[in-house]
Amino acid sequence: QVQVVESGGGLVQPGGSLRLSCAASGSIFRAYAMGWYRQAPGKQRELVASITNGGITNYADSVKGRFTISRDNAKNTVYLQMNSLKPEDTAVYYCNAKRAGLSDSWGQGTQVTVSS
Repeated sequence: QVQVVESGGGLVQPGGSLRLSCAASGSIFRAYAMGWYRQAPGKQRELVASITNGGITNYADSVKGRFTISRDNAKNTVYLQMNSLKPEDTAVYYCNAKRAGLSDSWGQGTQVTVSS
């Protein structure tokens, strides 16, 4: 089963950009579908973006056109490029790895704060 570790969060002004990274280890990364979720205080965790092992992407309506998910199987890493950030994007962002027949793997999360 894969283990994942997120990085790249931080404080950014509205309209700014951040790139999150999720490094995976311990199994065959290319076999996993990967996703980014987020959880804001007092709210449920929600899917932000996902990418299948074949490269098909899916986005929450709230981030379409602003966020881009990508993966580099040679580096066992999935990225989330976040542009035109808004205060409502403030949350802890979690990386998720899915593979049929196995339990999901989650990272510890990385804080993204959008504020002036």
